Amino acid sequence: DYQTMPQTTVYPRYIETLLAEALEDSPVVLIHGPRQCGKTTLAQTVCAPSQLKWGDDTFMWGDSPLSILSRHTRDYEYISFDDENARAGAHSDPMGFVSDLPERVILDEVQRVPDLFAALKMEVDRHRAPGRFVLTGSSNILLIPRLADSLAGRMEVVRLHPLSQDEIEAGLLRSDPLKLTSDPRSGFLDALFGGKFKIGRSERLGKQLHERIVTGGFPAAIARQPGRRRASWYRNYAEAHVQRDVQDLARIRGLDVLPDLLNATASQTARLYNLADLSSPFQLSRQTIGDYVTLLERVFLLERLKPWFSNRLSRLVKTPKLHIGDTGLACAVLGLDEKTLAPDRSVLGQMLETFVYQELRRQGSWNPTPTSFFHYRDKDQVEVDIVIERGLTAVAGVEVKASATVRSSDFVGLRKLKRITGDRFAAGVVLYDGETATSFGEGLYAIPIRQLWETTLPHWPSS
Repeated sequence: DYQTMPQTTVYPRYIETLLAEALEDSPVVLIHGPRQCGKTTLAQTVCAPSQLKWGDDTFMWGDSPLSILSRHTRDYEYISFDDENARAGAHSDPMGFVSDLPERVILDEVQRVPDLFAALKMEVDRHRAPGRFVLTGSSNILLIPRLADSLAGRMEVVRLHPLSQDEIEAGLLRSDPLKLTSDPRSGFLDALFGGKFKIGRSERLGKQLHERIVTGGFPAAIARQPGRRRASWYRNYAEAHVQRDVQDLARIRGLDVLPDLLNATASQTARLYNLADLSSPFQLSRQTIGDYVTLLERVFLLERLKPWFSNRLSRLVKTPKLHIGDTGLACAVLGLDEKTLAPDRSVLGQMLETFVYQELRRQGSWNPTPTSFFHYRDKDQVEVDIVIERGLTAVAGVEVKASATVRSSDFVGLRKLKRITGDRFAAGVVLYDGETATSFGEGLYAIPIRQLWETTLPHWPSS
């Protein structure tokens, strides 16, 4: 049952390959992402053999990340700065704390001790060895220049997101090892940039799509019973985030408005960022609300998707789009469930676009070819929901439709993107909740949304 999974379910995290590679040549590796997305579990699984969740005879797929990890695991000590004693010791004497650390150590929730970064820099410069320090953080320290610059050239960053749909599916399959005969990781991005989609039919998701949107990707939430218990977890999660992590970042007045601001941003997900609209319900200045939006970004609850630019066009809208970090969280704070989400086509369209965007971001995080994400809109209101770039050589576009049918008019934005980008254009796809994958012209496809996570990967990248 997709809706309810046992608390003991172990999910593969496909970012493990990149993490294992980073440990081979980077003195410091930072795993950052929202709280409860699995950072600590990932760090302990990769770095401490005694914590390894998968045996040699299960969950191994040739040159998958999990078989690669069996050659890279090491014995690391573990220290969490959620522990008051550890945090107090590091605050009072950062240099002494770091000098007394074991040879290899995991430092969990390191953003809670910002003074530690300068001490880590000095220790790495004194003794530079690959994989010495594995840090985890629930706020984006890269947005704090003082901290980011202190470890420049010494640290590699691994971004961990909540679970993707194919990671969730693999967790379901794990209960029956006989089904794990092939790699369940999606090859959608590779198919998109290869311009190669199989034409054919598949079963429409329908109600199941609404369930996936409301469920979201946090392991602890997925383990809850659907409905009130799962929504309660998300609401408590958001409240705890504000009370602890955001308060750590900004000890200033007015943070009591943050829960209401999170609700407001959730209602604006997949729309252009409009600070005037967001700030109007609050008795605070636009500047203050804008600063609080930045705080929500820093703890990975919110993202601003940058607009895509082209030197060939001057009539582009240069406003970013807002996307909530996870649709399960967005639906919970807005009081939406499967039954109330489906009839409101406008809200469903917003949540579906964010669901697809976050799924693509999660797949892009572990893909060996770096990808960048944008949106496109011009002053004639021609738009593409998601524009994806691979370096300077390839551009692809994704439109998202909540309907079960696709028309030629749904490709207006993608055709314009194709004209603008010329030879750089790889493919354009309209993802919709239908049954048929079909072509709408050279490099243009209508693809059922389920193919976003069910497109098979032909082979694992070599280790």
